Amino acid sequence: MVHVPKIDYDCDVLVVGGGIVGLATAYAITRAAPGTRVTVLEKEPGVARHQTGRNSGVIHSGIYYRPGTLKARYAVRGAAEMTKFCAEYGIAHAVTGKLIVATERSELPRLHGLVQRGRENGITVRELGAAQIAEYEPEVQGLAAIHVRTTGVCDYTAVAQQLGEASGAEIRYGARVVRIDRRPERGVAVLTARGDVVRGRVLVNCAGLYCDEIARLTGDEPEVRIVPFRGEYYELARPELVRGLVYPVPDPAFPFLGVHLTRGIDGGVHVGPNAVPALAREGYGWGVVSPREAVATAAWPGVWRMGRRHWRYGLGELRRSVSKGAFVDAVRRMLPAVEENDLVPTTAGVRAQAVLRDGGLVDDFLIREDPRTVHVLNAPSPAATASLPIGREVARRALGALADT
Repeated sequence: MVHVPKIDYDCDVLVVGGGIVGLATAYAITRAAPGTRVTVLEKEPGVARHQTGRNSGVIHSGIYYRPGTLKARYAVRGAAEMTKFCAEYGIAHAVTGKLIVATERSELPRLHGLVQRGRENGITVRELGAAQIAEYEPEVQGLAAIHVRTTGVCDYTAVAQQLGEASGAEIRYGARVVRIDRRPERGVAVLTARGDVVRGRVLVNCAGLYCDEIARLTGDEPEVRIVPFRGEYYELARPELVRGLVYPVPDPAFPFLGVHLTRGIDGGVHVGPNAVPALAREGYGWGVVSPREAVATAAWPGVWRMGRRHWRYGLGELRRSVSKGAFVDAVRRMLPAVEENDLVPTTAGVRAQAVLRDGGLVDDFLIREDPRTVHVLNAPSPAATASLPIGREVARRALGALADT
């Protein structure tokens, strides 16, 4: 008989990533299976330092997403749950509703398509003619619009902090993962940059911008690569121009929603984002470059195929990045009164977009299971909105893996 030494596990489930999805997973695990020991490894000194804390704070209704997809189901469910969670814990939030505005005749069929999609997803939508837009937004102009009542805003950083506290999980900060030893018969051991070794029975990968790299450290091939897209924002110096949330009609070929206007919970109005390739996974400005990451991104065949397929769209985004005037022109399509000096640069974000080998952009949430691991490989917007349902789904899979150990 072979003697297998007893392993002193530090936890049952080891979560990599302290963004809202990782913390919602920890919360869901301890709710579903009290007594389960959960440890969260976060490389930053606090939670929600990347995608979670660097977005426009919108609680999405779910109107954009193809019926039956995880995005559609989880966003619709998640919007209601997020509003309830914020109310329960006293987190700043508001259900403001939003307008999606068509400014060109070519957009009208797509706007009508959103009406149908919204209704299929169970969302209440009101169609507006040009004159009716002023009922909601006096300064906004368009040929037609739809009003989506269930859209709102909240403080996602506060949500993430509350999820972490309520989960009872141990959260280790400054714990950047550098190596993973995953053995199906024994579990996982993770080495951090500080030299600590953390052992768990099951690993959950919610590493966001680095989820594909973490997957490869476990020995799994994710079959996608994360391509970082920077979203640049401005703050509106005259916030009185916008009452709530105003969006353009999105291009269905892309998972990006276009330059929009968002009145946040603090009363300020964010304008943006665009979507330009970043030269580092944390490339929050043109001056932030990681040669290693840029080369690794360029080595993925899907990046070049994506570029050949969508170069016209990309040029438009780049133009709005380097030219404030071009950005203003995009905003004026909906908000004619805006002037160039009304836009004040503010914090940028980076979207972790999974790209397939054939150049396709993964357009749904992507969760994959391997022995002793669950990988969340695509969870950009609306993942914050949908974080509570996503967390439950990931927790279900993690607890299933734990039961098999």
